[in-house]
Amino acid sequence: MPAVAPSPPKISPKSADECRWDCLALGEVMLRFDPGEDRVRTARSFRVWEGGGEYNVARSLRRTFGWRTAIATALPRTELGALAEDLILQGGVDMSPVVWREADAIGRDTRMGLNFTERGFGVRSALGCSDRANSAASQLAPGEIDWDTLFGRDGVRWLHTGGVFTALSTSTAAIALETVKAARRHGTVVSFDLNYRPSLWVSHGDPEALRQVNREIVSTCDVLFGDELAIAGCLGEANAPVARETSTDRRPFDHSVDQLMARYPQLSVVAATLRDPVTATRNGWGGLIRDGDTRNASRYIDDLEILDRVGGGDAFAAGVIHALLSGFGSQAAVDWGTAHGALAMTTPGDTAVSSIGEIIRLLGPNAAATVR
Repeated sequence: MPAVAPSPPKISPKSADECRWDCLALGEVMLRFDPGEDRVRTARSFRVWEGGGEYNVARSLRRTFGWRTAIATALPRTELGALAEDLILQGGVDMSPVVWREADAIGRDTRMGLNFTERGFGVRSALGCSDRANSAASQLAPGEIDWDTLFGRDGVRWLHTGGVFTALSTSTAAIALETVKAARRHGTVVSFDLNYRPSLWVSHGDPEALRQVNREIVSTCDVLFGDELAIAGCLGEANAPVARETSTDRRPFDHSVDQLMARYPQLSVVAATLRDPVTATRNGWGGLIRDGDTRNASRYIDDLEILDRVGGGDAFAAGVIHALLSGFGSQAAVDWGTAHGALAMTTPGDTAVSSIGEIIRLLGPNAAATVR
């Protein structure tokens, strides 16, 4: 296990004794249909998983690290909504904050969001085909969830949400802003993953209005996840003056984060992954973290073999949050995040299914040794 740094980041989660949940995630949960080795266009069967950028973090924190987590989202009262419920409960994530919507028989008014995802192989990239219009989660709006009860009476140590959710609709952007403000009122640590998705932004009616909401959210955050490209795309901040020359070039990240922390001085931590996709099944992989003026990097894996890359960044975020909730320093946080993300990409599905023991072995000198 990485040594605990003597001066961890200036993040102070509330005591576990006074809180019902260690982490609450706000975001959409979709059903992922995975054709395995086949293509979506020719598949005759699919394996079904649940997944979502924000939810994946809560599930990993629960199943890998043992923290008490919950998901705030909306689901339709349909058979597909019931399937999502069953999958979420298998992951151990508390569904008490979920809003259930009545739905007509054909999904005209509200429905379950679907995501058909090819893992890719070799020169064929991973491919996601979303079918999520009019989803129950995209219709969430301010005032639907009693945040003062959740953050006040029940108690939440950490709130995590992200840019995928804010980009779904104008109402999800508004409720995300409402949520982080409520979390701040009640002393809850707030993290936000920029999670830039061009396909969502292209269909958004007013990208600049969305950037303004994201900027307001970031102005309340303690921890931000995102590299220099996500910072530029989601916040409209100036990008680095030079492109990343190598997969491990940290100058663009440092330049963007310098600007970001000058504008948002309340930010304690900014973290990002380093990924070099040589092929769909072989990537370079690592992580960076900024804690004030201090930047730490994980060990960089030059040739990581990948089974399913989807969810690797969410697992990275979960590992970082675990370390920070545990009071570890920023070096340990980026190490935990990078190792957890690497393991998540060795299994199918959006969500991580690793253990703390596997992470510790990966961080050690004999990571790939057979366990008997």
